Amino acid sequence: MRHLSAILLALLLAPGLAAAADVAVVGLFANKAVVVINGGKPRTLSVGETTPEGVRLISADSESATLEIDGKRETLTPGQHGAIATTAPPRSERKKVVLTADSRGHFFTVGSINGVSTRFMVDTGATTIALSSDEAKRTGVNYLAGRKVLTQTANGVVPVYRVRLDAVDIGGIKLANIDAIVIEGGRLPVALLGMSFLNRMEMRRDGDTLMLIQRY
Repeated sequence: MRHLSAILLALLLAPGLAAAADVAVVGLFANKAVVVINGGKPRTLSVGETTPEGVRLISADSESATLEIDGKRETLTPGQHGAIATTAPPRSERKKVVLTADSRGHFFTVGSINGVSTRFMVDTGATTIALSSDEAKRTGVNYLAGRKVLTQTANGVVPVYRVRLDAVDIGGIKLANIDAIVIEGGRLPVALLGMSFLNRMEMRRDGDTLMLIQRY
């Protein structure tokens, strides 16, 4: 942890550019840690869980937590901050996709989940990717193995399963291990491309077009 600020500064100034998540541990339990990422709200992570920013909890006990992003690890104690940096490609080499709005201003695109073609609608109000149970079955997502919660929808209270998608591809931008929810019994005609994917994009809107540029 010594000289971490200097190391991070050097990475940020390097030609390859670096993306970094500022992480603070504010609470510890057996196999769980309460963390603050990039000055946001505290959130509780279980071992093996990955945040939309790409921070994964490797281990935790009453004394410290080990976190990882892009294969780089830091071990933090309560109250300690760490900047976990990962080198990103130059802007000119980053993958990008341009979407065009429909007549109602919605952005639709055809991508894939686990290699299976899937129609998405961009939804910045959705915390994660969301898909129906029928779409989950079609794309090979074993949603019944996910954590089940109940949520209120326009069709009443329905079960929702929290899962992780092995692979999501939008126009050649491929991400792995993306958080998602599966809505059982709810009518969801297309999958919603939520912030668990979009958080890793730079989004530029110009009139009826939206450009997604992969950040990391």
